[in-house]
Amino acid sequence: MEYLEIFLVLLSLLLFGYSFRNNIGLPTNWPIVGMLPALLINAHRIHDYFIEVMLKSQLTFFLKGPWFTNMYLLATVDPANVHYIMSKNFGNYPKGPKLNAILDVLGDGIFNTDSIVWQYHRKMAHSFLGHPKFHHFLVKKTWDKVENGLIPVLDHVLEHSIEVDLQDLFARFTFDTICTIIMDYDPRSLSVDLPRVPSSKALDDVEEVIFYRHVVPSCVWKFLRWLDVGEEKKHRKAWETLDDFIYKCIAMKREELSKEQLSKQKEDNDEMSNDLLTLYIKQDENHETPLGNLGDKFLRDTILNFFVAGRDTTSVTLTWFFYLLSQHPHVVSKIKKELDGIIINRTNFKEVSSKLVYLHSALCETLRLYPPVVFEAKSPLEQDILPSGYHVNPNMEIIFNMYAMGRMKSIWGDDCYEFKPERWITEQGKVRHEPSYKFLAFNAGPRTCLGKEMAFTQMKIIAATIIQNYDIEPVKEHLVVPNLSIILHMKYGFKVKVLRSQ
Repeated sequence: MEYLEIFLVLLSLLLFGYSFRNNIGLPTNWPIVGMLPALLINAHRIHDYFIEVMLKSQLTFFLKGPWFTNMYLLATVDPANVHYIMSKNFGNYPKGPKLNAILDVLGDGIFNTDSIVWQYHRKMAHSFLGHPKFHHFLVKKTWDKVENGLIPVLDHVLEHSIEVDLQDLFARFTFDTICTIIMDYDPRSLSVDLPRVPSSKALDDVEEVIFYRHVVPSCVWKFLRWLDVGEEKKHRKAWETLDDFIYKCIAMKREELSKEQLSKQKEDNDEMSNDLLTLYIKQDENHETPLGNLGDKFLRDTILNFFVAGRDTTSVTLTWFFYLLSQHPHVVSKIKKELDGIIINRTNFKEVSSKLVYLHSALCETLRLYPPVVFEAKSPLEQDILPSGYHVNPNMEIIFNMYAMGRMKSIWGDDCYEFKPERWITEQGKVRHEPSYKFLAFNAGPRTCLGKEMAFTQMKIIAATIIQNYDIEPVKEHLVVPNLSIILHMKYGFKVKVLRSQ
């Protein structure tokens, strides 16, 4: 990717110069190269640049790529457009073939499919996550990891005065728990020795490459893929690492289920499957799928998609949450006051959770300012006119930028840049509901995230445990900036010191 960037930036310099813009500060549509120079020049600050463009264009902007590249992006944070595309006219806005190509590593998983395949994934996820016994199962697995993973590691770094990357700890936590929930397999990456986790690092790599694929024309990244250089070489290697890990897990699960059948061990029909992979395999063996034989490739795609959903959203939100708390000690004090006298454990969490209004609100405020998934993309099947008046057609890709959306005064008010959990609390002291087309952290419409409650459950357990027992102190002069990825990781992690709570 670095060679491509050097070439295109030099081309931009030769033709137009770095700093030239049109008279209102929006990207200029140059002959031949379109608006690509503006994207490349601002690539290092792309999140803030999107905010500027959205403000100056009144929430929607049409971005044209170089000639003959078929790169037409309509970026919008207009809630009316979001509601129309995600809910009112949902059928006309699938993922589309262009996005399918960009997300090729995800295969036929829930994030990258439409129609009958997506509906099947949705049904399976709903039957698993919506099972009456799932909440108890989730709480148990989360508490197991807190007691046997998180607390021992935090105690260790505290005792030895070791600086630790909190982002890495949370990623290890959620990677272990999502592997347990999906496959009943614990990689035990969250341990005192902090072992290397190639598959988790590979996830980070493919997410970064997916971001770059959105920025450059498809013909460019496909050519680099053919050459097997730069970012595309990194993408290939990460894909191989993920395949190696997931296929081994599938093989282990098939062997385990085969042994169960030989020993004639049968589960009660009312019992929930111990993991999502088992549910898929048994449906396949019983010929209960509408897709025919699923095969290991389909199972691999399914697992990888749930890895992204279950690892990144929760870990990234927790990382930014504790960063924001470190900048706002008065919020920490309010959360501690709310937790005063409350003993949270694996048996009482469900009843206690509803009392944690301020903690829940602080997490919502974190999701508003730092949504874990930076943007959502759609492509229209047929020509259409959006509520904002823009004409769209099947050649376009429509981008919703959630990071910019949370920083629009017209949507969230003049204090939109402030971290204010109070904005989520009603006069009656309840959690305020905001429509999903305004607060898009968990998607909207028929694709609304089924794991929303799962995410809040895990985040509350982890946050309450840490706040009640430890103080988190950021390492001075450690730079905290968002990474260039579809997932809003911190580029350099979040280095902290862990102290005993005062």
